[in-house]
Formats: sequence, structure tokens, C-alpha cells
Amino acid sequence: MAAKDRSKSNRRRASGRSSASRALVPNRSQYVCMSLVAAMTLGAAVLYAVSRKPAAGQGGFVLPALMMTDSPSTVELALEPTAGLQRARWKSIVIHDSGSVYGDQASLEEAARRSKLKGIGYHFVIGNGHGMGDGELLVTSRWDQQRSGAHVAGAKGEAFNRESIGICLVGDGNHQKFTRAQISRLIQLVDALQQELRIPADRVHLHREIAPVGSPGTLFPAADVRRGLAAQR
Repeated sequence: MAAKDRSKSNRRRASGRSSASRALVPNRSQYVCMSLVAAMTLGAAVLYAVSRKPAAGQGGFVLPALMMTDSPSTVELALEPTAGLQRARWKSIVIHDSGSVYGDQASLEEAARRSKLKGIGYHFVIGNGHGMGDGELLVTSRWDQQRSGAHVAGAKGEAFNRESIGICLVGDGNHQKFTRAQISRLIQLVDALQQELRIPADRVHLHREIAPVGSPGTLFPAADVRRGLAAQR
């Protein structure tokens, strides 16, 4: 009788070990799930690799809205200009609006020509969905070639244009709010530039703070942007 009990007990233990072993081996559904995750990861990597596209016209490149909105890390591509990053040169950042509801590379270059400039005066332009994608980032040839900007007016303009990075939001900040995607992209970009170039918070300016202009407009959410940047630290 005791021998039978021991035999049953051994069978139960063996059965338990077998069940536990089966639980550790992925079933078909788990394999499918893991394969899907791997495929998505690979797809994201491929999208990341091709997300930097040449810009039209005067040069530079574009980081598409979809990738930029969902993947803050792709902002790092903006820190890889063709001419090489001149870290010691850039001392501050100046934020502008375009003053127009619509804006794409062609219209911004045309506006620059009317102002007697050789190409867009800003280093970066962030679209609002009218002309450029909502949150799309245009890295102009000025940044790609590490050239001086032409974006600050007034008596301080020459020094700021030589040493500051100009970022323009497409839109008229006196008449309409900027989009959430634009502000999110702006915070990501400014934060990345600050960290990479060691630019302190007190050197991130609105154009109106350093020149007799209204840009980026009364509806620009300055406090929200400052808080967003502080939250990145």
C-alpha cells in the first residue's frame, strides 16, 4: 500500500514538473506576439533611419511630423548638421513666429528674398499643418552649414544673428494659438539644443524680448514653454 502511495506521489510530482516546464515554453500565440513586437521594433528603427529627408530649394533637411511627434529622440538628428556642429559658437536661442497662417519652405524663401536675404533667415522652422506638417521640423541650410542667422532685428541684431539659433513657428501669434504639436516640438528642440550646447535658460529669448517687435505674438504660451523646458531637467 505504501509503495502504491509513493508511486502516485511520484507521478503527481512528475506531472507538476511537466506542467511547469510547459508554462515556461512560449506557445504559438506567444511566439506570434513576440514576432510582432520584434517586427515593430525593426520597423521603428528603419523609419528612424530614413526620417531625415533632404529639403527642397536652398538645402537643409526635414524631420517629418509623425516621427518627430511620437519620437522625441529623433530631434537628435537636428544636432547632426552636414558641416559639423560648431559647439563653441552658439550662445543663445531666439524664438519667432512667421507672422503668417500658411508657411512652407517655398513661401518662407520667397519672403526672405523680398527682404533681400539669401535664403530663410531662421535655422529651424516648425510647421502648423498649413503648408508644412503639424509639428514638422525644417532644418534650414543655415543650420546644416552652420552659418549665421538673419532673424533678429534692431540694434542687437548683428551680434545675435552671429551667435544665436533662430527658431520660427509657422503662424501668426497675435491672432491664433500655436498647435500642441508645434509647442511640443519646440520644447523638444530647445531642450536638445540647450543640453548639447550648454545654453542656459536665461539665454532662451523671445524675439520681442531683445528687439522692438511683437514676435512670436501675444498668444505664444511663454509660461507653458518655460515650464515644459524646466520639466526636462
